[in-house]
Amino acid sequence: MSYGDSSIPRRRFDSLVIGAGGGGLRAALQLAQAEANVAVVSKVFPTRSHTVAAQGGMNAALANVLPDNWHWHMYDTVKGSDYLGDQDAIEYMCRAASHLVVELDHIGVPFSRLDNGKIYQRPFGGQSQNFGGEQAARTCAAADRTGHAILHSLYQQNIRAKTHFFDEFFAIDLIKDEEGYVLGALVLEIETGEPILIEAKTTLLATGGVGQLFRTNTNARINTGDGLAMALRAGIPAQDMEFFQFHPTGIAGKGMLITEGARGEGGYLLNNDGERFMERYAPNAKDLASRDVVSRAIYLEVREGRGCGPQGGYVHLKLDHLGTEVIKKRLPGIRDTIMTFLGIDPVESLIPVYPTTHYTMGGIPTNRFGQVVVPLQQSAEEPIPGLYAVGECACVSVHGANRLGGNSLLDIVVFGRAAGNHIIDFLKENRHHRAMNQEGVALALERLARWEKRGDGESVDELRQALQSAMEEYCGVFRQEDVLQQGVDKVLEIERRLADVTLKDQSKLFNTARIEALELENLVDIGVATVVSALARKESRGAHSRTDYPERDDEHWMKHTLFYKEGRKLDYKPVRTKPISVDSFPPKKRVY
Repeated sequence: MSYGDSSIPRRRFDSLVIGAGGGGLRAALQLAQAEANVAVVSKVFPTRSHTVAAQGGMNAALANVLPDNWHWHMYDTVKGSDYLGDQDAIEYMCRAASHLVVELDHIGVPFSRLDNGKIYQRPFGGQSQNFGGEQAARTCAAADRTGHAILHSLYQQNIRAKTHFFDEFFAIDLIKDEEGYVLGALVLEIETGEPILIEAKTTLLATGGVGQLFRTNTNARINTGDGLAMALRAGIPAQDMEFFQFHPTGIAGKGMLITEGARGEGGYLLNNDGERFMERYAPNAKDLASRDVVSRAIYLEVREGRGCGPQGGYVHLKLDHLGTEVIKKRLPGIRDTIMTFLGIDPVESLIPVYPTTHYTMGGIPTNRFGQVVVPLQQSAEEPIPGLYAVGECACVSVHGANRLGGNSLLDIVVFGRAAGNHIIDFLKENRHHRAMNQEGVALALERLARWEKRGDGESVDELRQALQSAMEEYCGVFRQEDVLQQGVDKVLEIERRLADVTLKDQSKLFNTARIEALELENLVDIGVATVVSALARKESRGAHSRTDYPERDDEHWMKHTLFYKEGRKLDYKPVRTKPISVDSFPPKKRVY
């Protein structure tokens, strides 16, 4: 199939949202309610977006169960980020949290309730009262299906607001003009293989994370970093890509997520001696320390011979002491998952768990209004006109080097709304579409045409598995110079092999095969960004743990990494340590 520029169908909207998870749908709702003409492009049906898999809950200092306030939440988030989070954005998020939970409640999210009718809140890792004191209970939950509840409610509200959905369309590339304005995107209808050009005055990327970069992960197959890779190809840097969160409790050998809410409800970890080993690593928070701390503790227990099972390859999560009623009421989805994939019932059995790749802390650099920003001289930043990003594909950065559980659902809703508000103001000042850049359209079509080839060379699936295995082996929970250098060499070799990958010859080429090839191209670009950034950062901070540089180095590394695809160039920018209205939280030793 060949594509002529003039023959491509075109659609025009005020705003294009790429990605139909919680961040994209919250922004789209804000826009549609302001009577903007909004298109949402999603490569799966919207309610299959990965927000649906979020289990534990959404943080907000409602103080429904224990005393709380937003300033304590801010402190915990800054500390959890290992002081790499931008404190102005963190303050903004924590201040807005309570309002956003109430708003979600009012649009139909069925939060679990206390006996007095208020929204139920469970304890989660890294939470405290009074700036590091007793455990807090801050996570608003809809049993253990909170993301599912939020996504379905947001989708229904968007249908009501007449948002236009392009379901099962795949975004190929952003279109920019010579002045740097983003004019929309070229997208592909998966069913027919036909491209469509969507012109928009503003474009918002909300394409989620990149968990599929690693072999064992909690993410859906769709999480291939499409928006982040599109931004990289458009000359925008990827920020802080060395920081990938490994969730401590994935089902051992499979990767499926066991929510932190299981420990929030009173579950705890055991080694093969039956010891609650987290008391040695985090004497105060124990099993509810932050995720990077718990993941490293499990890894060390297994490595030092205290793992469980025939090969000693995992630890146990104990829930059976909670009782049947608590598990069925508070953790019904987790019970179903364990019974389905392990054939055991957590009501009466221990659960084998091991760290698994979970969350992308890095992403497209943005400010707290959702605008994509690129650095200028002397620490200044310049927004790219017409381009926004929210959620896991973006880096605001409210998560810094390590995200606290319960802050991801909060992030997408807070900054989805913030981006929607800023887009509304932008549209008031930019009432007309700019002229389309035909050269940009031709380049996007060229990328699509590259995957028309068929042959008997290396397959997409073979190279994808090689990439995932290399990332897991060379860029895992613990890292060091020589191993990371091997990882860089391996991933760059995979990048070279990508040029020779072919789609297997067949009488009819299914479009899904081409989509997988385009996804692989995106994963390779992000894999290069990740290993190059990880090799460069010579310290241990949050989820980036270097055995050869075991200490955090605030003097040299209190800065964000920026990776540019062109020339594989690295740059850096300072952390924004000044909040909006309160005093900064200065870096100090991070203990739980």
